[in-house]
Amino acid sequence: MNRFAILRADSFDRASQMLREERFSLPVVKAGGMDIVDHLKEGLIEPDALVDVLGAEGGTRAPIQELRDASGGRLRFSALTTLAEIASSELVRGRFPALAQSADSAATPQVRNVATSAGNLLQRPRCWYYRSHDFHCLKKGGDRCYAIRGLNRYHAIFGEGPCHIVHPSNLAVPLMVARGVVHVTGAGRETIPIEDLFHMPDVGVRSEHTLRAGEVITAISCSSVPASAFCAVKEKQSFDWPLVMCACALELDGDRIAQARVCAGAVAPVPWRLPQVERALEGVAVDDRGGIERACESAGEGARPMRENAYKVHLLRVCTARAVRKALGQEEI
Repeated sequence: MNRFAILRADSFDRASQMLREERFSLPVVKAGGMDIVDHLKEGLIEPDALVDVLGAEGGTRAPIQELRDASGGRLRFSALTTLAEIASSELVRGRFPALAQSADSAATPQVRNVATSAGNLLQRPRCWYYRSHDFHCLKKGGDRCYAIRGLNRYHAIFGEGPCHIVHPSNLAVPLMVARGVVHVTGAGRETIPIEDLFHMPDVGVRSEHTLRAGEVITAISCSSVPASAFCAVKEKQSFDWPLVMCACALELDGDRIAQARVCAGAVAPVPWRLPQVERALEGVAVDDRGGIERACESAGEGARPMRENAYKVHLLRVCTARAVRKALGQEEI
């Protein structure tokens, strides 16, 4: 492991300045540090400075809030809010259950007590070829994605490549269906819609997000959607990465679904919206289990599974239907 400096920022603006200091060639932001430690141990990064932002709000971090605007209620929380705080918040559980459920589903209690919301959004892929120093894959500057001909049980079923990672963030999936926004500082803009925060590998295979040099996430906000839910299917429930996950946000008109927003995770290099499911759910009666199942059968449309991961197509249909029923209060998962 190379030598590096540790810089403690007392504000997000100061952290942004530190990231742009000329004396450092490869500074990296650290909050909870869960993913950073893994990267350092595997030799995947060799920063010359870690910019610690845990003290960026001076110990006066605002609690999770619900703000009112012209479109209704919006939740807002700090980039440093932990997954445990999101999962246990009565406000989040009541106003946007899908977000609380996604945070509660991540990792272990020990990790959730430390991992931050922004860190969860920006964590790097869990592809075993990328994570292993034995493979110089595309994402590390190599000439191939080893998953194409190798072990691809946990890789993408949507997207054209050239890299077949799946996006690992739990929080990104529900934020996609609640018009989430990240608030930023350091590059002349204030907000980025969550759907614009991530990009496909063909845009730039070495990174997954669109943050500019020196840009730091300061807060996250999203719509309040009481009729919402998150579902993840894992091989084991404790400290495991989802095989597939899904979040939905529903608007109801009496006993029918008036509008739906549905997003899948762990199936593509970015959180993957399912517009075909959204259209199929419109007008379906809330007690029409068969109609819901038929609508969710379309979740796999457009999938192009690899040799070992076709099972994900079926799991995605099941996971999507479970999330919709859970949002309607019909199923506990």
